[in-house]
Amino acid sequence: MSSERTKKYEKFLEVRCELKDFSFFLSKKEKEFLCYNSPMNKGSQKIAISVYGARHSGYSKSFDVLEQAENLGKVIAEHDCIVTIPATTGFPFWVAKGAHKSGAQVIGFSPAANEREHSNVYSLPTEYMDMLVYSGFGFAGSDLLLSRSSDAIIFGYGGLETAHEFWVAFQENKPIGILKGEWETDEILFGLLRGHESTFDHTRILFDDDPKRLLEQLIKKAKENKAAAHHIDTK
Repeated sequence: MSSERTKKYEKFLEVRCELKDFSFFLSKKEKEFLCYNSPMNKGSQKIAISVYGARHSGYSKSFDVLEQAENLGKVIAEHDCIVTIPATTGFPFWVAKGAHKSGAQVIGFSPAANEREHSNVYSLPTEYMDMLVYSGFGFAGSDLLLSRSSDAIIFGYGGLETAHEFWVAFQENKPIGILKGEWETDEILFGLLRGHESTFDHTRILFDDDPKRLLEQLIKKAKENKAAAHHIDTK
């Protein structure tokens, strides 16, 4: 950054993000931080795991679902990963709760352009998130930004929006983990892949009912991808 720009943004903390095509602002409490593109380096090895799921809790065993979401957040935190989620209610919110309470950094991606719109227009929460990325792109645009900002993606109990979120992650060629449970989401997503088996790498789309085992497989795949893309040692 030039000295003139440094002075202009002297109140901003530079946050290095592994993104390809976007520059955006992060908001943390009352401060805004300029985020800009920068190359991967040896000191930025922490894996970012995104978790998608239904924004509602209409499932008949919703308490069990949210309990599993919170446990998934704890498991991700125990593996020292950054948690990236849609800044919304339901399954992602409870993942954020479990991860945040277990000491992980949680970054929420909002469809809104600013905090006022996030709270007043979309009526979305801010709890359990250390940072909020106000994309200003709506849900569809923030899904793309979230996928591109993550090293691997997990899908839990889903809703109607999950099909779009899955397709975005699929198109971005991200390692995908689908958590199996007493819901139909895993079967629906598997159905979307049926008939297209020859068009994708099967090793990057994993199905498992054990969150710890699923996560560890995704971390391994994400580290392999980082090593290949940046020519660095990720061990």
